[in-house]
Amino acid sequence: MSGNRAPRQKPCHHCKRRSASAPPGISMIHYEKSWLYRHCSSVQQGDRQAQKAGQLFSGLLAMNVVFLGSAFISSMIFNHEAITLADVWVLLSILKVLCVCWIIYYLLGTRRRLHAVVYRDSHAGPIWIRGSVLLFGSLSILLNVFQISYSAILIECKSGVDIVFPSIEIIFICAQAFFLWHHSKDCIQVQHNLTRCGLMLTIATNLLLWLSAVTNDTMHMEIESQLREVEQRFTGNQTSSCTCPNKTICKVFQKGYILLYPFNTEYCLVCCSMLYVIWKNVGRRLSHPHIPHIKPNFRLQGVVFGPLLGATSVIIGICVFMIYQIQATGSVPNVQAFVMYYSYYIVLLPVMSVVAVIGTVIHALEKKELDTLKNPTRSLDVILLMGAALGQIGMCYFSIVAIVATNARDLLNSLILSYSVLLIFQNITQNIFIIDGLHRQPVTAAAEARHTGRTGQRGSASELPEEAETTASSRRERTQTSPDKVEEVKEERPQEGPSQRRVSVLELGQEIRKVSLSYIHNYSHLSWKRRVLREISFFLVLCNIILWVMPTFGAHPVFENGLEKSFYGYSTWFAIVNFGLPLSVFYRMHSVGGLVEIYATA
Repeated sequence: MSGNRAPRQKPCHHCKRRSASAPPGISMIHYEKSWLYRHCSSVQQGDRQAQKAGQLFSGLLAMNVVFLGSAFISSMIFNHEAITLADVWVLLSILKVLCVCWIIYYLLGTRRRLHAVVYRDSHAGPIWIRGSVLLFGSLSILLNVFQISYSAILIECKSGVDIVFPSIEIIFICAQAFFLWHHSKDCIQVQHNLTRCGLMLTIATNLLLWLSAVTNDTMHMEIESQLREVEQRFTGNQTSSCTCPNKTICKVFQKGYILLYPFNTEYCLVCCSMLYVIWKNVGRRLSHPHIPHIKPNFRLQGVVFGPLLGATSVIIGICVFMIYQIQATGSVPNVQAFVMYYSYYIVLLPVMSVVAVIGTVIHALEKKELDTLKNPTRSLDVILLMGAALGQIGMCYFSIVAIVATNARDLLNSLILSYSVLLIFQNITQNIFIIDGLHRQPVTAAAEARHTGRTGQRGSASELPEEAETTASSRRERTQTSPDKVEEVKEERPQEGPSQRRVSVLELGQEIRKVSLSYIHNYSHLSWKRRVLREISFFLVLCNIILWVMPTFGAHPVFENGLEKSFYGYSTWFAIVNFGLPLSVFYRMHSVGGLVEIYATA
């Protein structure tokens, strides 16, 4: 009766005695509703309770670490004399060293145990998010190199922590990026509690690094103090501040640090999302471990208008961004630069909202099954989209309150009000479209083949095989020429320069024609719903990319226009922007990943 035992479950002695006394022809399924079956299944219930207890304990550990670090950072902000930035860096360095030690132990100890990784979650760690970890991690390493170089030049004014802290962070970034690239799909089956605690400690460390990054403005303060020092020198006043021996090199390091600073915050948020999925997969047993998840390939087929409109939006956005950077970031900001910037958004955001609503309606018209399987990655996608959108939506509501309370009637304030309202509506409609699309089952290859078989028997589908046959026959004719003719062709080839070029141009034209016909063939065989969904997804991908580029590389009109800053005060509005702006940038990047997946599965 050993073959009738339930897998993945160690039976108790009562179960063994009952199965041994059962007749050989009776299956254990007959005893499912008996007290004995319920008693034997208590082992699985105990595993679930242990899993919940382990998740609760690791979550409490992360919560206490985050509260401790937040208290340190808040104390530094409110009383920078008692708690300095060096004290915060010491605490974060200790946490990073502990995280690196756990990652090394996981790689060399936990994962090498017998039956440690039996299951791997195919949905976790898609290539776009792992690639973003490598990209943002590399830029964060470059950021720390700039910080180390800048502190080494000013070693007389800087402490040793200014060099040690970024050095430890480089080691932490490298270890974490390697761990996430290779082991983001692991469903570890051994040492559950230790793994959960290590993952939660790493998540808490990344959250504290993000919180420290969005509240730290020391580099801007140093640049402003250096400008004040130059002014005091012109007036004849002496200062005791530290001066840089090489102004050019110091300015390069300062500008590079400010330019790369947002990527460090993005790196922390992306790592938190991936680590959370791994934490949810600890001890998880998939129902079909040997059936791989078939992911649709990303092919540039079925789109014509989406790339054209999206590329137009990107080109115009780059021009607006460059003009804004030149005119609005000077000593005297130009109001026309703000008017142009907000006008671009006011034109683009309604278009994005309308196409997102159209895509949601098409999702409702489609007869696709919903993906109802338990999937931590899908649940996290929804949480991140909704949570990251709160940063941009929160800043918009603060701007609306400031404009309405001051009763401003000029053109710029009217544009800011329209921009805030449209941005809230665009975030909501895009979230609905992405979340609805991610929970749809992708089109299977069999259904696509049936659809192409019904619609591809006439028209251009019948023309393509004939062209393939003609090209194949022409190739056979060319290869079946006699050796004498080949020698004659070789002898005549140097004498036919212009004609040979004409032949090559004709062959190139034929290849372009065949590629174009193939693209039109694939485009025509898609249903109109799939074509519209692909056009919408591609257009929104390009729009979100340009809306990610502009604030990431320094376009911050919400802080530079002066309206909200004068209403709420410098410190309060600086904290609001530093909290909401990184979330809005992360929202755009995460939306691009979801839209690419919708395009591939449409």
